[in-house]
Amino acid sequence: MTRYKAYPEYKDSRVEWLGDVPKDWFVKKLKYICKVKTGSKDTVNAIDDGIYPFFVRSQTVERINSIGADCEAVLTAGDGVGVGKVFHYFNGKFDYHQRVYMLNNFTNVFGRFVFYYLSNNFYKVALEGNAKSTVDSLRLPQFLNFEFSLPTLDAQKNIVDFLDHETAKIDTLIAKQQELIKLLKEKRQAVISHAVTKGLNPNSPMRDSGVEWLGEVPEHWTVEKLRYLGECQNGINIGAESFGSGYPFVSYGDVYRNGILPKEVTGLVESNPQDRKTYSVELGDVMFTRTSETIDEIGFSSTCLSTIENASFAGFLIRFRPIEHTVDPNYSKYYFRSILLRAFFVKEMNLVTRASLSQDLLKKLPVTLPPLAEQKEIADFLDIRTTIFAKLIQNAENAIQLMQERRTALISAAVTGKIDVRDWQAPNETALAA
Repeated sequence: MTRYKAYPEYKDSRVEWLGDVPKDWFVKKLKYICKVKTGSKDTVNAIDDGIYPFFVRSQTVERINSIGADCEAVLTAGDGVGVGKVFHYFNGKFDYHQRVYMLNNFTNVFGRFVFYYLSNNFYKVALEGNAKSTVDSLRLPQFLNFEFSLPTLDAQKNIVDFLDHETAKIDTLIAKQQELIKLLKEKRQAVISHAVTKGLNPNSPMRDSGVEWLGEVPEHWTVEKLRYLGECQNGINIGAESFGSGYPFVSYGDVYRNGILPKEVTGLVESNPQDRKTYSVELGDVMFTRTSETIDEIGFSSTCLSTIENASFAGFLIRFRPIEHTVDPNYSKYYFRSILLRAFFVKEMNLVTRASLSQDLLKKLPVTLPPLAEQKEIADFLDIRTTIFAKLIQNAENAIQLMQERRTALISAAVTGKIDVRDWQAPNETALAA
């Protein structure tokens, strides 16, 4: 913040976390600057104008669009996963849940100033003590007594205008990095899909695979259904009382979140010797997610690159164990996680009350099989390329984190008077562009 000047004089706010504030600023509690109301339990009286169903729940406070209220209002989640998050509304209609607090009827303060103040100060300070408890909620007395440092209305407007402009620039940069990450992930998937279906030699003679979504494959490759390449096994079915102690247990999440199965898993189950034999987890095994509430989570795979001794795996998974010397494990980790396979599963899946992948369907999955030496060559190539993509994605994520930290620090500094932006004026964008 060295590019911004400080106020000429400061005074002690007598609020420990706030510290010194500009000499002519006031310190007031929330209950003296606005009205705070809680919403209805479940009744939805909101008007849906075709853009958004304006019934706001605690978990959606931070995600909704700023198409807002009858009057200016700030909403903050008082309970649940969104606790302490805030959003600003203006000129619209909505209803809100009882676990959401609505702030309006502001006295000598702009609602948008309150929004900025709460979004970057209340959550990180006032909830720290509460976070140490087992209750993830924001109690009304605690909220009403939260303290604000307030300049004059003119100064507030300058601060709001400054923050609207500066945060918009940061948000634009963040959006560009997010778009870059999306493109990098799409490119990574395209590189993987091409390598495991077309190979690495652009001059290789091709033939029709006989599978619409695979298209042509190298002439010397074979395309086999999974049923001819190994055995499938559903996971262990055991009572809930058996979990939490015992032997290693591969969970649904271990597979869904990881293209490569973790060498060490955190789950434990009281399995017997026969269980650990029947539901073992060995090098080369490929686990598939079998059942979920949605098709989008079905058929995700994770390849085991290191045997997990004495392990068993969840009933919501299917294990595919290849015949020896048919599928290289490092090739498996790319082929079975390829985005092309998502099209196969989504097209073939039957959705009843829960999406479910049967062994019969999984066994129909077409698998492109280069010779083993070529499988290894493809896997080695993809290891290098995906590492490059991972670094680029990490760089973009790091940039986003730095910009988000700058955004937070800028807001906090402006609304607490650590920087003086009273003389700030929006640059002439037309002149700058010229």
